[in-house]
Amino acid sequence: MDEHIEDDERDALAALSSSVPRRKTHSYSQQLRAGTGQKRQHQVRNHSLDEDRIPKNIERYYNHDDSDDDFHPHASVAPKSGSFSAGAGEYLSHRLDHSLCPDGPEEPPHPLPEFIGSGGGTGIFKVPVRAGVHPGRPPCLELRPHPLRETQVGKFLRTIACTETQLWAGQEAGVRVWNMTEAYEPGWGVGGRIRRGDEDAAPFFESVNISPTMCLIVDSANRLVWSGHKDGKIRSWKMDQTLEENPFKEGLSWQAHRGPVFCLTLSSYGDLWSGSEGGVIKIWPWESMEKSLSLTQEERHMAALLVERSFIDLRSQVTVNGVCNISSSDVKCLVSDKVRAKVWCAGAVSFSLWDARTRELLKVFNIEGQIENRVDVQSGTDQPVEDEMKVKFVSTSKKEKPQGFLQRSRNAIMGAADAVRRVAKGAGAFAEDNKRTEALTLTADGMIWSGCTNGFIVQWDGNGNRLQDFQHHPYGVQCFCAFGERVYVGYLSGMVQVLDLDGNLIAGWVAHSSPVIKMAIGADYIFSLATHGGIRGWNIASPGPLDTILRSELAAKETICTRRDNFKILVGTWNVGQGRASPEGLKSWLGSQATDVGIVVVGLQEVEMGAGFLAMSAAKETVGLEGSSIGQWWLDTIGKSLDEGTTFERMGSRQLAGLLIAIWVRKNLRTHAGDIDAAAVPCGFGRAIGNKGGVGLRLRVYDRIMCFVNCHLAAHLEAVNRRNADFDHIYRTMVFSRSSNLLNTAAGMVKYLFLSLSLAFLTYLFCLVSSSGLPLVLTVAAGVTTAVQMIRGSNVGGLNTEEAKPELSDADMVVFLGDFNYRLHSISYDEARDFVSQRCFDWLREKDQLRAEMKAGKVFQGMREALIRFPPTYKFERHQAGLAGYDSGEKKRIPAWCDRILYRDNRAAAVSECSLECPVVASILQYEACMEVTDSDHKPVRCKFNVEIAHVDRSVRRQEFGEIVRSEKIRTVLEEFLRVPETIVSSNSISLQNQETAILKITNKCRQDQAVFQIICEGLSTVKEEGHGSEHRPRGSYGFPRWLEVTPAAGMIKPDQFEEVSVRHEEHQTQEDSADGIPQNWWSEDTRDKEVLLVVRVRGSRSTETKTHQVSVRHTFTAAKPARIDSKSKNSKKIHGGGSINRSDFRQLSSSSDVHDDHRYLHSP
Repeated sequence: MDEHIEDDERDALAALSSSVPRRKTHSYSQQLRAGTGQKRQHQVRNHSLDEDRIPKNIERYYNHDDSDDDFHPHASVAPKSGSFSAGAGEYLSHRLDHSLCPDGPEEPPHPLPEFIGSGGGTGIFKVPVRAGVHPGRPPCLELRPHPLRETQVGKFLRTIACTETQLWAGQEAGVRVWNMTEAYEPGWGVGGRIRRGDEDAAPFFESVNISPTMCLIVDSANRLVWSGHKDGKIRSWKMDQTLEENPFKEGLSWQAHRGPVFCLTLSSYGDLWSGSEGGVIKIWPWESMEKSLSLTQEERHMAALLVERSFIDLRSQVTVNGVCNISSSDVKCLVSDKVRAKVWCAGAVSFSLWDARTRELLKVFNIEGQIENRVDVQSGTDQPVEDEMKVKFVSTSKKEKPQGFLQRSRNAIMGAADAVRRVAKGAGAFAEDNKRTEALTLTADGMIWSGCTNGFIVQWDGNGNRLQDFQHHPYGVQCFCAFGERVYVGYLSGMVQVLDLDGNLIAGWVAHSSPVIKMAIGADYIFSLATHGGIRGWNIASPGPLDTILRSELAAKETICTRRDNFKILVGTWNVGQGRASPEGLKSWLGSQATDVGIVVVGLQEVEMGAGFLAMSAAKETVGLEGSSIGQWWLDTIGKSLDEGTTFERMGSRQLAGLLIAIWVRKNLRTHAGDIDAAAVPCGFGRAIGNKGGVGLRLRVYDRIMCFVNCHLAAHLEAVNRRNADFDHIYRTMVFSRSSNLLNTAAGMVKYLFLSLSLAFLTYLFCLVSSSGLPLVLTVAAGVTTAVQMIRGSNVGGLNTEEAKPELSDADMVVFLGDFNYRLHSISYDEARDFVSQRCFDWLREKDQLRAEMKAGKVFQGMREALIRFPPTYKFERHQAGLAGYDSGEKKRIPAWCDRILYRDNRAAAVSECSLECPVVASILQYEACMEVTDSDHKPVRCKFNVEIAHVDRSVRRQEFGEIVRSEKIRTVLEEFLRVPETIVSSNSISLQNQETAILKITNKCRQDQAVFQIICEGLSTVKEEGHGSEHRPRGSYGFPRWLEVTPAAGMIKPDQFEEVSVRHEEHQTQEDSADGIPQNWWSEDTRDKEVLLVVRVRGSRSTETKTHQVSVRHTFTAAKPARIDSKSKNSKKIHGGGSINRSDFRQLSSSSDVHDDHRYLHSP
């Protein structure tokens, strides 16, 4: 650039040290204005920025004795925010002398001094609290740490289920299983046989790749796990098998439904019930499954065919003349009421209640508890059609005054905008119903709980009567897990709450950073699964004294578990002014500085502007679309300058009108970086147009959250308050998400609406250019886009985002970059040019609006910026090099530092060491503008951060956690959870004849604790002629035979109280029943005596140990009542209709005798 420097400019630079008197920074402006007799040196305004022309003694202009500014050397003692640090002068002079003199000796880069804005220690701007052990939740077993989303493509976990010794998980490509004996073992680590994302997970085994698993159910009696899949198949998997073969294969499988199998349950009689789309419910009788399971591998095809043909379609049974009495919405949940032998089926807004033995429909009712006789499937779609018809005919009904072209075009665009608004709001209005049922469970006291998307929990009795509802959290309920006298609730927010059986809140904590979609109990833990795939185990003793012990023990091992990593981040911002950069410019700006960095973040402003583009951009945002061809050109071009594909990988990008942000990650860091999310907040006209606003990307690196926000704030010198308001709006309302799934549900209809809206916009714009101007178009677009922002920002569970803590507040590191548009105040154009040319930036900083507002705590509260030692980056003439390029036109805009980069890390004070309490500590190594790039009226700015991150080695901590849990100290605390109340069962042997009833009395002798009991059928046998029974064979899930009714089969007994259980034989036999037209003679009842072995399982209200009592029940066949049996079977057949498979019923009898207690333990890992 030497050819651009005139001789007199060189002379002025050479004489700079002697021509400008030594003065203090704060008085420089006053001396300049007072010295009117002193001739201003205008000839030095057009200086080049070649730094070898800068005098070596320029540091004498930085005398900080009386300065009001605040710059903090990175290693200094923490000063008061907003004021100068006392010892900064010497350090700053040393740094500037070496930075501005490239001929000096090369040294490793030192952190630059930083200015810290006020107001960062309170409210939403407070640094998030971090700790080695989370203080707000119980210590947990991290069975599978949060994996990066990008590593889980095709392998996302959807559901979990627990056995006594294993945890099973359904995933998108099959199932996986963890043995609880290995729950505390270290993971395979990076480079092991496990793929990315599972390096720190406890050892597990996977099945072969199959269709995505939608649901799991455990059959403990037959040591099986049943899974329902997206391809409509049901598969069985053996528990506790030797998993030397990896991947392992399923056992029995068959085509159950045409669509996905959403839910499964095992009834009180061992039958498998499955629910699918369209309200289809099928029953798979245990008898057919038992026979199929007994076949060999070679007979697998025959076994599958046998089960497929045995199904009972309940929907077809309750359909008369094409009218079905149950809802046609997808079956969301199936729950077996083991207390009363019923099955609950839940759709989105309705329930159906069935008898588990007879398979009769008992009741259909809605979420309000009102009985429904018939479901009108079209009632939900009538209203939108009616509204649309009203929209069409409103204008045609008034034809007195013919409308002009402008008015007609305005009506067209308003109608299209309204249509898009309604579709965006109602695209799946059914799915957005805030009363939609998401979860269902049976509690220990026999009640049924349902959870809704608005956070309400509804309690029902066993007959479908609504008892009460309550709400403890505004987010949607996703899942339940009942254990003893407690019910665990998982929410969309990631929170888990513990409630008692009356619905009172006991405790709650944030269990995951994403929705909790499933919970299961096993091995002394309540396991929770989040949408990101992480699995955590919460001890059943939590919350309680155990948590305090675990926290202190884990804190003592913090050093062992802590790991520290260091990398650099290059952040660049540039207002490109609708231009395009040359490859040389991009190389100079980014490529030359990216050789030693791990992450590159680039933010651009004014990529594309213009009224038409802004309006179209707002419309595209409405329907969930973003980006442009020019934006893609920038991404590709920048990628080339960074050697994308070989050295760097683009993680993500987001464009809002003229704003564009993108992140590239070096490939050797890619293993530890992911979970990319995007956000956009328009701040233009009506907070809807993207000419001003912010776009952000959120990234997880080493399990720490980093947010990068590219902003373009309000312009003009006097608009300081508007700029402050724009920042506040962006900070408070920015919501990150992967994509707008809500809007995509209406994709088919939106295409046509978007096309009509686009045409209407273009037509309307054409008219407005020559008549009323732009504001009306922006008003329409504002209405459309604001509606979509409301949808995107709102929570499905019903929480108002304005009341929530901003997502940016919870990030470990936040970087704001962009054209903030803050100017220099109280200074003239000539004065600014003088001091820019003399590089007296310390005085100019006093006139910086942004610095003043930050010191006052009005904007960017608590954020940091390095010392500015580069010329103002605005405004320049394009393609004109050097300082002579500043705007010299008619407006003569005062040079300003519009383009800035600020950040906030985990430090609550100016200086803190990197630790688990302060996990992200950053410093700035470089902060400069690329003055040689002339492709825009702004200069690109770059900032290089050095970031140190402290994080936990999850694998090591799980090992340490296991050692603590197994210690004698913890075992002593857990002793109270091993106590089982003393109980007495009145008889250990019952004999029944046809239609007879016996009463079994269970007494709780304990005076302090409630006894939780469950009666199961451990086996069924046929009594031979010599009086000995054959081998006892259990039915599915320890179900009862159809001739035996046990009521109630489960419940809770208060201290010193008893429960009477009826055991009844109910003969219900036919000569030849059929299921789906297939004769079932082979499992019809015979006339031989039968015997069942009932087991009464008893445990405490929070106990993991179980005591059992055995009761033998024998049915003695009597041939004296054949006519009554036949008659009753015919009547039953008439009542239940064809295709139902009838069996005998039951009621109650009594006797007394104490039985011996048999102990069983639930083994913890």
